[in-house]
Amino acid sequence: MGKGEFNYASLAVQELPWEDIKKHNTKTDAWIVIDGSIYDISNWAKKHPGGRKIISNYAGEDATEAWCAFHTDKNYASKFLKSILVGKVKDYDTPSSTSTLLADFHEVRKTAVNMGLFKPNHLFYVLTFLHILAFDLLGWLIQAGWAQHDYGHVSVFQSNRLNHLVQLILINTIKGASAHWWNYRHNNHHAKPNVLAKDPDVKFIPLFLLGKTLPVKWGRAKKKVLPYNRQHQYFFMIMPPLLLPLYFNYEIPYYLITRRLWSEMLWLSTFFIRWYIMFGSMLGFFGTLGLFFFVRFLESHWFVWVTQMNHIPMEVDFEQEDDWVTMQVKSTCNVDQSAFNDWFSGHLNFQIEHQLV
Repeated sequence: MGKGEFNYASLAVQELPWEDIKKHNTKTDAWIVIDGSIYDISNWAKKHPGGRKIISNYAGEDATEAWCAFHTDKNYASKFLKSILVGKVKDYDTPSSTSTLLADFHEVRKTAVNMGLFKPNHLFYVLTFLHILAFDLLGWLIQAGWAQHDYGHVSVFQSNRLNHLVQLILINTIKGASAHWWNYRHNNHHAKPNVLAKDPDVKFIPLFLLGKTLPVKWGRAKKKVLPYNRQHQYFFMIMPPLLLPLYFNYEIPYYLITRRLWSEMLWLSTFFIRWYIMFGSMLGFFGTLGLFFFVRFLESHWFVWVTQMNHIPMEVDFEQEDDWVTMQVKSTCNVDQSAFNDWFSGHLNFQIEHQLV
Protein backbone atom coordinates (compact mmCIF):
# COMPACT_ATOMS: atom_id res chain seq x y z
CA MET A 1 0.00 0.00 0.00
CA GLY A 2 1.87 3.09 -1.22
CA LYS A 3 2.02 6.40 0.58
CA GLY A 4 0.51 8.26 -2.35
CA GLU A 5 -2.67 6.16 -2.26
CA PHE A 6 -3.94 7.66 1.01
CA ASN A 7 -5.93 10.77 1.74
CA TYR A 8 -4.40 11.65 5.10
CA ALA A 9 -7.19 14.05 6.00
CA SER A 10 -9.62 11.12 6.07
CA LEU A 11 -7.32 8.78 7.97
CA ALA A 12 -7.30 10.48 11.37
CA VAL A 13 -9.45 7.66 12.74
CA GLN A 14 -8.81 4.93 10.18
CA GLU A 15 -7.11 1.79 11.43
CA LEU A 16 -4.29 0.18 9.46
CA PRO A 17 -2.63 -3.23 10.02
CA TRP A 18 1.01 -3.58 11.01
CA GLU A 19 1.77 -5.21 7.66
CA ASP A 20 1.04 -1.90 5.88
CA ILE A 21 2.96 0.19 8.42
CA LYS A 22 6.14 -1.89 8.12
CA LYS A 23 6.30 -1.14 4.38
CA HIS A 24 6.93 2.54 5.12
CA ASN A 25 10.51 2.09 6.32
CA THR A 26 12.64 4.12 3.90
CA LYS A 27 14.13 7.60 4.03
CA THR A 28 11.56 9.02 1.59
CA ASP A 29 8.60 7.00 2.89
CA ALA A 30 8.76 6.70 6.67
CA TRP A 31 6.02 6.04 9.22
CA ILE A 32 6.44 5.53 12.94
CA VAL A 33 4.02 4.43 15.65
CA ILE A 34 3.66 6.12 19.04
CA ASP A 35 1.07 4.78 21.51
CA GLY A 36 -0.87 3.15 18.69
CA SER A 37 -1.02 6.29 16.50
CA ILE A 38 0.69 6.32 13.10
CA TYR A 39 2.72 9.34 11.99
CA ASP A 40 4.19 10.10 8.57
CA ILE A 41 7.67 11.54 9.18
CA SER A 42 8.83 11.28 5.54
CA ASN A 43 9.14 15.05 5.07
CA TRP A 44 8.91 16.18 8.68
CA ALA A 45 12.03 14.26 9.79
CA LYS A 46 14.30 17.00 8.44
CA LYS A 47 12.62 19.43 10.87
CA HIS A 48 13.11 17.10 13.85
CA PRO A 49 15.17 18.92 16.54
CA GLY A 50 17.24 15.79 17.13
CA GLY A 51 17.99 15.35 13.43
CA ARG A 52 16.55 13.18 10.67
CA LYS A 53 18.64 10.08 11.40
CA ILE A 54 17.60 9.44 14.99
CA ILE A 55 13.86 9.48 14.26
CA SER A 56 14.20 7.71 10.89
CA ASN A 57 15.89 4.78 12.64
CA TYR A 58 12.40 3.78 13.79
CA ALA A 59 10.72 3.94 10.36
CA GLY A 60 8.16 1.14 10.11
CA GLU A 61 8.51 0.38 13.83
CA ASP A 62 6.89 1.13 17.18
CA ALA A 63 8.82 4.10 18.58
CA THR A 64 6.76 4.53 21.76
CA GLU A 65 9.43 3.60 24.28
CA ALA A 66 12.16 5.60 22.53
CA TRP A 67 9.85 8.63 22.22
CA CYS A 68 9.04 8.52 25.93
CA ALA A 69 12.72 8.18 26.85
CA PHE A 70 13.88 11.14 24.75
CA HIS A 71 11.12 13.69 25.45
CA THR A 72 10.98 15.08 28.96
CA ASP A 73 8.18 17.53 28.05
CA LYS A 74 5.77 15.17 26.30
CA ASN A 75 2.92 17.69 26.05
CA TYR A 76 5.14 20.08 24.12
CA ALA A 77 6.54 17.36 21.85
CA SER A 78 3.04 16.04 21.10
CA LYS A 79 2.02 19.35 19.49
CA PHE A 80 4.29 18.62 16.53
CA LEU A 81 2.69 15.25 15.86
CA LYS A 82 -0.85 16.45 15.13
CA SER A 83 -0.15 17.64 11.59
CA ILE A 84 1.50 14.36 10.51
CA LEU A 85 -1.06 11.94 11.97
CA VAL A 86 -1.98 9.16 9.53
CA GLY A 87 -4.29 6.98 11.60
CA LYS A 88 -4.35 4.23 14.22
CA VAL A 89 -2.82 0.76 14.37
CA LYS A 90 -5.43 -1.95 14.04
CA ASP A 91 -5.63 -4.21 17.12
CA TYR A 92 -2.74 -2.33 18.71
CA ASP A 93 -1.12 -3.90 21.75
CA THR A 94 1.01 -1.66 23.93
CA PRO A 95 4.62 -2.86 24.19
CA SER A 96 4.16 -3.49 27.91
CA SER A 97 1.12 -5.70 27.29
CA THR A 98 3.17 -8.06 25.12
CA SER A 99 6.35 -8.08 27.22
CA THR A 100 6.65 -8.98 30.89
CA LEU A 101 10.00 -7.18 30.97
CA LEU A 102 8.46 -3.94 29.69
CA ALA A 103 5.52 -4.20 32.09
CA ASP A 104 7.93 -4.63 35.00
CA PHE A 105 10.05 -1.74 33.75
CA HIS A 106 7.04 0.58 33.55
CA GLU A 107 6.10 -0.34 37.09
CA VAL A 108 9.64 0.35 38.33
CA ARG A 109 9.77 3.65 36.45
CA LYS A 110 6.41 4.72 37.89
CA THR A 111 7.63 3.87 41.39
CA ALA A 112 10.85 5.82 40.82
CA VAL A 113 8.88 8.89 39.65
CA ASN A 114 6.59 8.71 42.67
CA MET A 115 9.62 8.48 44.96
CA GLY A 116 11.04 11.64 43.40
CA LEU A 117 14.19 9.90 42.15
CA PHE A 118 14.15 11.93 38.92
CA LYS A 119 14.30 15.25 40.76
CA PRO A 120 17.92 16.41 40.58
CA ASN A 121 19.83 17.62 43.62
CA HIS A 122 20.93 21.06 42.42
CA LEU A 123 23.42 21.44 45.26
CA PHE A 124 25.19 18.34 43.93
CA TYR A 125 25.57 19.97 40.51
CA VAL A 126 26.69 23.29 41.98
CA LEU A 127 29.40 21.46 43.92
CA THR A 128 30.28 19.43 40.83
CA PHE A 129 30.63 22.62 38.79
CA LEU A 130 32.89 24.17 41.43
CA HIS A 131 34.86 20.94 41.55
CA ILE A 132 35.36 21.18 37.79
CA LEU A 133 36.56 24.78 38.01
CA ALA A 134 39.01 23.81 40.73
CA PHE A 135 40.48 21.05 38.57
CA ASP A 136 40.54 23.39 35.58
CA LEU A 137 42.71 25.83 37.53
CA LEU A 138 45.08 22.94 38.18
CA GLY A 139 45.14 22.06 34.50
CA TRP A 140 43.23 18.79 34.96
CA LEU A 141 40.32 19.13 32.55
CA ILE A 142 39.01 15.60 32.18
CA GLN A 143 36.22 15.38 34.78
CA ALA A 144 34.22 18.06 32.95
CA GLY A 145 33.35 15.46 30.36
CA TRP A 146 31.21 13.44 32.77
CA ALA A 147 29.41 16.53 34.08
CA GLN A 148 28.55 17.88 30.61
CA HIS A 149 27.09 14.46 29.86
CA ASP A 150 24.29 15.03 32.41
CA TYR A 151 23.51 18.48 31.04
CA GLY A 152 23.51 17.06 27.50
CA HIS A 153 20.80 14.66 28.62
CA VAL A 154 18.80 17.68 29.92
CA SER A 155 18.78 15.98 33.32
CA VAL A 156 19.64 18.86 35.64
CA PHE A 157 17.28 21.77 34.96
CA GLN A 158 13.67 21.86 33.80
CA SER A 159 14.70 24.27 31.04
CA ASN A 160 16.30 22.59 28.03
CA ARG A 161 17.89 25.92 27.10
CA LEU A 162 19.59 26.26 30.49
CA ASN A 163 20.87 22.67 30.35
CA HIS A 164 22.37 23.26 26.91
CA LEU A 165 23.90 26.59 27.97
CA VAL A 166 25.77 24.98 30.87
CA GLN A 167 26.77 22.11 28.60
CA LEU A 168 28.17 24.61 26.08
CA ILE A 169 30.31 26.18 28.80
CA LEU A 170 31.56 22.83 30.04
CA ILE A 171 32.30 20.98 26.81
CA ASN A 172 33.10 23.84 24.41
CA THR A 173 34.88 26.36 26.61
CA ILE A 174 36.38 24.11 29.30
CA LYS A 175 36.80 20.87 27.32
CA GLY A 176 37.53 22.12 23.80
CA ALA A 177 34.93 19.95 22.05
CA SER A 178 31.42 20.59 20.72
CA ALA A 179 28.07 20.21 22.48
CA HIS A 180 26.15 19.94 19.19
CA TRP A 181 28.50 17.25 17.89
CA TRP A 182 28.41 15.32 21.16
CA ASN A 183 24.61 15.43 21.40
CA TYR A 184 24.28 14.19 17.81
CA ARG A 185 26.58 11.20 18.37
CA HIS A 186 25.43 10.38 21.86
CA ASN A 187 21.68 10.59 21.21
CA ASN A 188 22.03 8.29 18.22
CA HIS A 189 23.97 5.91 20.45
CA HIS A 190 21.18 5.89 23.05
CA ALA A 191 18.49 5.42 20.39
CA LYS A 192 20.06 2.21 19.04
CA PRO A 193 22.91 1.11 21.36
CA ASN A 194 25.27 -1.49 19.89
CA VAL A 195 23.21 -1.72 16.67
CA LEU A 196 25.62 -1.86 13.75
CA ALA A 197 25.14 0.86 11.10
CA LYS A 198 22.96 2.86 13.54
CA ASP A 199 25.08 3.38 16.67
CA PRO A 200 28.13 5.56 15.84
CA ASP A 201 29.92 4.33 18.97
CA VAL A 202 30.42 0.82 17.53
CA LYS A 203 31.51 1.99 14.08
CA PHE A 204 35.17 0.95 14.17
CA ILE A 205 35.50 -0.77 10.78
CA PRO A 206 38.09 -1.57 9.48
CA LEU A 207 40.18 -1.37 12.67
CA PHE A 208 37.92 -3.55 14.83
CA LEU A 209 35.04 -5.96 14.21
CA LEU A 210 32.93 -5.92 17.36
CA GLY A 211 30.51 -8.60 18.47
CA LYS A 212 29.97 -12.07 17.06
CA THR A 213 28.03 -11.24 13.89
CA LEU A 214 30.34 -8.84 12.05
CA PRO A 215 33.49 -11.01 12.24
CA VAL A 216 31.55 -13.93 10.73
CA LYS A 217 30.22 -11.72 7.93
CA TRP A 218 33.69 -10.41 7.09
CA GLY A 219 35.18 -13.88 7.38
CA ARG A 220 32.76 -15.32 4.86
CA ALA A 221 33.49 -12.42 2.53
CA LYS A 222 37.23 -13.09 3.03
CA LYS A 223 37.95 -9.49 4.02
CA LYS A 224 41.21 -9.44 5.95
CA VAL A 225 42.32 -5.85 6.39
CA LEU A 226 43.89 -6.62 9.79
CA PRO A 227 44.55 -9.76 11.86
CA TYR A 228 41.18 -9.61 13.62
CA ASN A 229 41.96 -12.74 15.60
CA ARG A 230 44.46 -10.49 17.41
CA GLN A 231 42.29 -7.39 17.82
CA HIS A 232 41.90 -7.98 21.55
CA GLN A 233 45.68 -7.66 21.79
CA TYR A 234 46.16 -4.51 19.69
CA PHE A 235 43.01 -2.70 20.87
CA PHE A 236 44.81 -0.99 23.78
CA MET A 237 47.58 0.26 21.45
CA ILE A 238 45.18 1.92 18.98
CA MET A 239 41.82 2.90 20.44
CA PRO A 240 42.68 4.50 23.83
CA PRO A 241 45.69 6.57 22.69
CA LEU A 242 44.32 7.73 19.32
CA LEU A 243 40.55 8.26 19.67
CA LEU A 244 40.59 11.77 21.18
CA PRO A 245 43.96 13.13 19.97
CA LEU A 246 43.51 11.98 16.37
CA TYR A 247 39.98 10.97 15.37
CA PHE A 248 37.87 13.36 17.46
CA ASN A 249 40.13 16.30 16.63
CA TYR A 250 39.34 15.57 12.97
CA GLU A 251 35.66 14.67 13.31
CA ILE A 252 34.58 17.68 15.43
CA PRO A 253 35.73 20.48 13.07
CA TYR A 254 34.56 18.44 10.06
CA TYR A 255 31.12 18.08 11.66
CA LEU A 256 30.83 21.78 12.52
CA ILE A 257 32.13 23.09 9.20
CA THR A 258 30.01 20.82 6.99
CA ARG A 259 26.89 21.83 8.96
CA ARG A 260 27.94 25.50 9.12
CA LEU A 261 27.55 25.65 12.89
CA TRP A 262 29.55 28.84 13.22
CA SER A 263 28.26 29.75 16.70
CA GLU A 264 29.51 26.38 17.97
CA MET A 265 32.88 27.11 16.36
CA LEU A 266 32.96 30.43 18.19
CA TRP A 267 32.26 28.75 21.53
CA LEU A 268 34.94 26.17 20.75
CA SER A 269 37.50 28.84 19.88
CA THR A 270 37.24 30.24 23.41
CA PHE A 271 38.91 27.07 24.71
CA PHE A 272 41.95 27.42 22.45
CA ILE A 273 42.26 31.15 23.14
CA ARG A 274 42.17 30.48 26.87
CA TRP A 275 44.58 27.56 26.51
CA TYR A 276 47.15 29.68 24.67
CA ILE A 277 46.81 32.56 27.14
CA MET A 278 47.47 30.12 30.01
CA PHE A 279 50.49 28.29 28.53
CA GLY A 280 51.69 30.17 25.44
CA SER A 281 53.98 32.58 27.25
CA MET A 282 55.73 29.69 29.04
CA LEU A 283 55.81 27.00 26.35
CA GLY A 284 55.53 28.85 23.06
CA PHE A 285 53.22 27.81 20.21
CA PHE A 286 54.54 24.29 19.58
CA GLY A 287 55.03 23.58 23.27
CA THR A 288 51.44 24.62 23.96
CA LEU A 289 50.23 22.48 21.06
CA GLY A 290 52.25 19.53 22.33
CA LEU A 291 50.78 19.92 25.82
CA PHE A 292 47.28 19.97 24.31
CA PHE A 293 47.82 16.66 22.51
CA PHE A 294 49.48 15.12 25.58
CA VAL A 295 46.45 16.01 27.72
CA ARG A 296 44.15 14.61 25.01
CA PHE A 297 46.29 11.45 24.99
CA LEU A 298 45.80 10.95 28.75
CA GLU A 299 42.14 11.88 28.58
CA SER A 300 41.55 9.46 25.72
CA HIS A 301 42.64 6.49 27.83
CA TRP A 302 40.29 7.52 30.61
CA PHE A 303 37.39 8.13 28.23
CA VAL A 304 37.76 4.90 26.24
CA TRP A 305 38.02 2.55 29.20
CA VAL A 306 35.03 4.10 30.97
CA THR A 307 32.74 4.20 27.93
CA GLN A 308 33.68 0.91 26.29
CA MET A 309 33.68 -1.32 29.36
CA ASN A 310 29.91 -0.77 29.63
CA HIS A 311 29.05 -1.78 26.05
CA ILE A 312 31.70 -3.71 24.11
CA PRO A 313 31.41 -6.88 26.26
CA MET A 314 27.69 -7.05 25.44
CA GLU A 315 25.81 -8.02 22.27
CA VAL A 316 26.77 -6.07 19.14
CA ASP A 317 24.61 -6.93 16.15
CA PHE A 318 22.59 -5.58 13.25
CA GLU A 319 19.00 -4.37 13.79
CA GLN A 320 16.93 -7.00 15.63
CA GLU A 321 13.85 -4.81 16.18
CA ASP A 322 13.93 -5.49 19.93
CA ASP A 323 11.67 -3.51 22.23
CA TRP A 324 13.26 -0.54 23.99
CA VAL A 325 14.09 -2.20 27.32
CA THR A 326 15.38 -5.45 25.81
CA MET A 327 17.63 -3.52 23.41
CA GLN A 328 19.10 -1.41 26.22
CA VAL A 329 19.71 -4.37 28.57
CA LYS A 330 21.27 -6.56 25.86
CA SER A 331 23.79 -3.85 25.00
CA THR A 332 24.71 -2.63 28.47
CA CYS A 333 26.35 -3.79 31.68
CA ASN A 334 27.14 -2.24 35.04
CA VAL A 335 30.50 -2.01 36.80
CA ASP A 336 30.98 -2.71 40.50
CA GLN A 337 30.28 0.26 42.73
CA SER A 338 32.99 1.87 44.84
CA ALA A 339 33.87 5.43 45.77
CA PHE A 340 36.64 5.38 43.16
CA ASN A 341 34.55 3.79 40.40
CA ASP A 342 31.72 6.26 40.99
CA TRP A 343 34.10 9.21 40.66
CA PHE A 344 36.31 7.76 37.91
CA SER A 345 33.35 6.92 35.66
CA GLY A 346 31.21 9.95 36.44
CA HIS A 347 28.65 7.45 37.84
CA LEU A 348 28.44 5.73 34.43
CA ASN A 349 29.25 2.46 36.18
CA PHE A 350 25.45 2.42 36.65
CA GLN A 351 25.13 2.14 32.88
CA ILE A 352 21.99 -0.05 32.77
CA GLU A 353 20.00 2.46 34.77
CA HIS A 354 21.44 5.29 32.69
CA GLN A 355 20.42 3.69 29.40
CA LEU A 356 16.89 2.89 30.56
CA VAL A 357 15.94 6.31 31.89
